Amino acid sequence: MLARIIAELGPWSWWVLGMLLLAAELVMPGVFLVWIGLGAILTGVLSLLLWDAGFWSWQIQSLVFAASAVAFTLAGRRLFTRLETSSDEPLLNQRGASLVGRTAVLAEPIREGRGRIRLDDTFWLVSGPDLPGGARVRIVSSDGRDLTVEEA
Repeated sequence: MLARIIAELGPWSWWVLGMLLLAAELVMPGVFLVWIGLGAILTGVLSLLLWDAGFWSWQIQSLVFAASAVAFTLAGRRLFTRLETSSDEPLLNQRGASLVGRTAVLAEPIREGRGRIRLDDTFWLVSGPDLPGGARVRIVSSDGRDLTVEEA
C-alpha cells in the first residue's frame, strides 16, 4: 500500500513527508524534526526537477534526503548556538552556585571534612577544614548539592 501511494504521488511524496515532519514538530516540539522535514522538502524540490532523469532512483533520493537532513541539522545547530544570548540572571536555576561568596554559621561542626550549614530554609552539606559548630564560614564553591567552605 505504501509503495502504491509513493508511486501515485511521485515526487510529491517527499513534500508530503516533509510537511508531516513539520506538523509533528508542532505536536512534540524540540526543534529537531524541522531540520529533517526541510531535508525532505529539499529532496522533493530536486525530485520535481529530476523525476524523469534515469539516475534519480529511490536509492539516490534516499541518499540525498539523508545527506540534506544531516546538513540542515548541523546548520541549524550552528545557527542556534550563535543566536544564544547571555542571561541577565545566569545563576537562576543553579541554586548552589548562587550561594558562592555568602557567609553562614555552621549548624553542625565539620568533622573529618564534612558538616552542615543552614541557609535560608535549607540545610546544606558542606566540606572543608574541621571547625566547631557555630563557627562562621564562607562558601567558596558548589558541586551540585555539596558546598565547599572555608573559615570566614
